[in-house]
Amino acid sequence: MSPDKSGTTHFWYQRATAIANVPLVIFLLWFITSHLGAARADVVASIQDPVIAALLVLSFISIPWHMRLGMQMVVEDYVQDARTLHGLLLLNTIFTVFVGVAALYAILKIFFGA
Repeated sequence: MSPDKSGTTHFWYQRATAIANVPLVIFLLWFITSHLGAARADVVASIQDPVIAALLVLSFISIPWHMRLGMQMVVEDYVQDARTLHGLLLLNTIFTVFVGVAALYAILKIFFGA
């Protein structure tokens, strides 16, 4: 699919991740605030709960994906030079993938008790 025909798909992905992020961000805020000052063992025990771990995994898939889509729109709208545009889009993707993979690695490592 060429980039000029992917606007509708991009639009719907951005809206879907935005809607998914509402309950996920509320969950993250609850999770963080409920563990302020908690011992590390308590936080680890919470993350080892399958429901909590699943919600954390979903959060750190959806939020970076939404962030990537939003930054892609900003870069495409305001950067005119083709080389700069492609370089920034590549850096955007690398950064969000790195953030997502690092978060997922940490969550799964704690969940599986390694």
